[in-house]
Order: sequence, then C-alpha cells, then structure tokens
Amino acid sequence: MKEDSKSESGLKSIARSIKHKIFPPKTTKKNFTTSEDYWNDRYETGGNSGAGSYSNLAEFKAEILNEFVKKNEIETVIELGSGDGNQLEYFNFPKYLGFDISDFILNKCREKFKGDASKEFYQMNEIESHSAPLSLSLDVIYHLVEDSVFEIYMNQLFNCSTSFVIIYASNEKDDGTFAAHVKPRKFTDWVEANQTGFILQEKIPNKFQFTEGDEESTSFADFYIYKKK
Repeated sequence: MKEDSKSESGLKSIARSIKHKIFPPKTTKKNFTTSEDYWNDRYETGGNSGAGSYSNLAEFKAEILNEFVKKNEIETVIELGSGDGNQLEYFNFPKYLGFDISDFILNKCREKFKGDASKEFYQMNEIESHSAPLSLSLDVIYHLVEDSVFEIYMNQLFNCSTSFVIIYASNEKDDGTFAAHVKPRKFTDWVEANQTGFILQEKIPNKFQFTEGDEESTSFADFYIYKKK
C-alpha cells in the first residue's frame, strides 16, 4: 500500500511538472486580477496568442477547419477570442468575423488585414448583434478562469451559431496546479446541461498530442464539433 501511495504521489508530481511547462506560472495567484486584464496586459506588452496559434499547431487547426468549412459550404465564420490574427492567416473562409476583449489586439488585426474585406473584427460586447452558421472557440475556454465569464462566453458561443459550434480545448477539470490565468474545465458537461439544442457530432483528437519536453509544438487540446438539432 505504501509503495502504491508513493507511486501515485510521484505520478501527480510529474503531472504538475508537465502542466507548468505548458502554462508556466508567469502570473501568480497573488498578482493576478482578471482574465481580461491578463490578456490586455499580455498583448499590450508585446505578447502573442500562444504556441497554439503558430507553426504546426496552427497548420493542424487550419487543416481541420478549412476542410469542414468547405465540406459544409459555410459562408461566414465567427470566432470568439480571435487573438493576434496569426492563426487567421492559415484559414480559408469566405467571410470571417473575429471577436476579442482586447481593443489593442483588435486594432492590430484591423491594421494587419486592412486590405482584406472578407475579415472584420469586433469587441466581444458586440457579439449579440451577429450570427453565423459556424462559431469557433480555439484555445480559449481554459483561459476563462472566472466562472461568470465562462458562463457568459459559452452562452455567447452557442447563441451566435445557427448550425455548428467547434471548440478546440482541453476537456478536463482543474486540479489547482495550473498558473493563475489557466483553469481547465470539463466543458462537455456544461454543454450537455445548458445547450440541449446542440449535440456533440464528433471529437477529433489532436494530431500532435502533448509530449513532455515539446511544449511548443504539441498540445493537450482536441476538437469538439457540435451540431444544432
């Protein structure tokens, strides 16, 4: 029994080490204020949307989403939490509406894509006046650390969709070992309880499953595709 307990403790220690490598605690519980402040500060001080929006992970997401949009003949896509626009460069969507909480990064994206009329950018508080056949949440949910913010975001994500919702995130409960700006959630339970008008159509595992020591090009996020009933 003691050996089993020691082994279990060792495994938990390894898990904590892995998680801190994915999300290093640059923001501690002590100086963390809100998720909105965190992302505003991050962008305004030169930070980006994270490894998931770059390189092979960005290519993987685009491969899945470009094929889905083409196959389902989707004309307009909404993304809630559009970020710095690097991931967007990989997408081939007829029309794209990006929503974010950071005015700073929204203005950067407007400047970056100013010659492309198919792309528009809005503040999150403007989402209620927009809808599309497909809404996206990519590497966002586990950064919504406040329960009230999570609830509002999830309702906005599903309410603005007329046909499909695609979520790319981890789907596990928070064990308290992550950095202050990260809170994983078992979001599939929330959807099942609160969005009965949608059904989980498909889960697509990540092509680059998380590997310790390769945190920049692997991920613990998978695709979850919901369809309106």
